[in-house]
Amino acid sequence: MTKQELFENIKRKKSFLCVGLDTDIHKIPDYLLSEEDPIYTFNKAIIDATAPYCVAFKPNAAFYEGEGIKGIWAMEKTIEYIRTKYPDQFIILDAKRGDIGNTSERYASSAFEKMKAHAITVAPYMGEDSVKPFLKYQGRWVILLALTSNKGSQDFQLMEDANGERLFEKVLKKSQEWGSEEQMMYVVGATQGKMFEDIRKIAPDHFLLVPGVGAQGGSLEEVARYGMNKQCGLLVNSSRAIIYADNTEEFANAARAEAKKVQAEMAKYLSQLS
Repeated sequence: MTKQELFENIKRKKSFLCVGLDTDIHKIPDYLLSEEDPIYTFNKAIIDATAPYCVAFKPNAAFYEGEGIKGIWAMEKTIEYIRTKYPDQFIILDAKRGDIGNTSERYASSAFEKMKAHAITVAPYMGEDSVKPFLKYQGRWVILLALTSNKGSQDFQLMEDANGERLFEKVLKKSQEWGSEEQMMYVVGATQGKMFEDIRKIAPDHFLLVPGVGAQGGSLEEVARYGMNKQCGLLVNSSRAIIYADNTEEFANAARAEAKKVQAEMAKYLSQLS
C-alpha cells in the first residue's frame, strides 16, 4: 500500500483510526474460551465490527507469541482474515524488532513474506544495518520508534547533547537518510502533546503512528491540532478502549460503538484539511 493509497482510504472513510488487536486471552469474554481458537474468534468479531470505521489494524505480536504456537497461529489467521475480507485495511505488525543485519533479515521475512503485513514497528537503537533489511521490501513500511508515550521514554529519548538536540530528534534526522516518507513512518505517543510541533519541523511529510489515545489518556484533539499535515499524516491507534469496551456477549457491538465515536471525531478534524 502506497502513501497515496492510504490517504485515499482516510479521505473515503473520514477516519485515520487504527484498531490495536492487543488480544489478551485473560481479558476476552469468558464464554469464548470454549471455542477451538478463542483469540481468533474474538479478533474476527472485533474486525467485522470496527472495519467500517478504521483504516488500519495493528496486531501486537507479544499477545500472540505469549500463547505459544496456538497464539502465533491465531495471529497469522487474523492477518489473513483482514487481508482477504478487508483488502483496503493497512495491517501493522507491532513487533518492535531491532537486531543485527542477518537477524533483521529473518524478522523482515517473517513479517512481510510469512505474515504478509504491510508494516512492522522497528526499534532504531542498533542503527542503519538493523533497519535496512526491512526497507528492501517494495510497498512495505518500517514504522520506527521515535518518541513513545511510556513514562520511560524520558530515560533516553529526551536526552540532549551539548547543542541541545534531543535523541529522538537525532533519530528522526538520521533515519531519513535510510528511507523516504514512502517507506518509513514514526511512532509518536499521543501523550506528547505539543511535541508534535517539534517532530513536524523535522519530518513534515511522514505518517506518524500514534498510540496512547483512549486508555492511556492521550488527547485526539491535541494530536490532530499539532500533528496533522496536508495528507493527514496520522494513524491514531486505540486498543483497549475499543476492543475491551464490553466483556459480555455484546463485546463486538460495544467495540463498534466506540470505533464509530472516534471516527466521528476524526471526521471533524479531517474536514478542516484544505
